Amino acid sequence: MCPMEEIVRAMNYVISQGWSMYWGTARWSPVEIMEAYTNCRQFNCVTPIVEQAEYHMFCREKAELYLPEMYNKIGVGFMAWGPLSMCLGDTQNSERLWLPKGSFKTKSQSYSWTEDEVNKEERLEETRRIFDKARDISTLAEKLGCNAMQLSIAWSLKHEPVQCLLLGATSPEQLHQSLQALQLLPRLSTGVMLEIERILDNKPVRPPPISTLALR
Repeated sequence: MCPMEEIVRAMNYVISQGWSMYWGTARWSPVEIMEAYTNCRQFNCVTPIVEQAEYHMFCREKAELYLPEMYNKIGVGFMAWGPLSMCLGDTQNSERLWLPKGSFKTKSQSYSWTEDEVNKEERLEETRRIFDKARDISTLAEKLGCNAMQLSIAWSLKHEPVQCLLLGATSPEQLHQSLQALQLLPRLSTGVMLEIERILDNKPVRPPPISTLALR
């Protein structure tokens, strides 16, 4: 990896040459973002203004626990991606089930056959739980008069840390369908958001601080 000083100096050079107006990070940890900011201050370079990170109903910890703190401390915004990357099947067909792609991992995770078998069972159980949650989310979306993809987009936009949401589309029709999620925002009342939280049951919680005295 390049030293952080080299990265921030390179980005500063790009901006000073007029090739870009600003720069940001993608899939960096909060520690790396803070290190970049510190180096920028030290060497009088342009600081990053945005972090691009995955965020959807099944990937929440970084976006909800740590990025708001980065924004409040150093002004780094949050550009989210991911609501569409976890949709399986034809989005035009409401009967297709909506699931996160990451649930289906088949590669071995270790060099131990017995350990892989245990991991396989755990992954299958996790997939079943996610399957049930996705089914309930799809049912709720039908009650709201939309599909699960649109509900996923609207849910992401409803969260305050999200300042920008990246969407992809393979056709104008799919793009139009995704943009219709904006009309769903007023209908995501407190009651609906609480119902989604009840279904997901995965709201991230910051771990309690560990006292150094307890380690002595």
